[in-house]
Amino acid sequence: MICRFCYYESMGEKLICNNKKAYHEYFIEEKFEAGMVLTGTEVKSLRLGKANMSDSFAMVKSGEAFLHNLHISPYAFGNRENHDPERMRKLLLHKTEIVKLFGRVREQGYSLVPLRLYFKNGLVKVEMGLAKGKKLYDKREDMKKKDHSRDMAQALKASR
Repeated sequence: MICRFCYYESMGEKLICNNKKAYHEYFIEEKFEAGMVLTGTEVKSLRLGKANMSDSFAMVKSGEAFLHNLHISPYAFGNRENHDPERMRKLLLHKTEIVKLFGRVREQGYSLVPLRLYFKNGLVKVEMGLAKGKKLYDKREDMKKKDHSRDMAQALKASR
């Protein structure tokens, strides 16, 4: 019989959800990993993959980092002590990381955006990105590049 801790170590990373919209809306300049403070029903709901991070963002307040607008659906088998789906969740970061991020976020145009939510060795982690907003013409340019690369791939596949 395999103990549950050995099982999680062999699993590595299990993706819960992605924020594809973040790569479309922002230039991601730096990525980092953070833990989150969660309740038991939130973890059970995340194991079922019930999360949505489309409009979520992080803020630094009084020396602590918090994640806003991360929607984790209530656990279906939870009781009256089920969690609030839209509550603020504290991010677990080192003090030096928080100070560094706070300094960068104060600059014009920078924000903290969650990129993906995943399990790593049985613990819930969030990959955050230090992002700068794209202009409309930047988004159009990215779409043109993506279309061009897709057309090239189709042409190569058709020529085989």
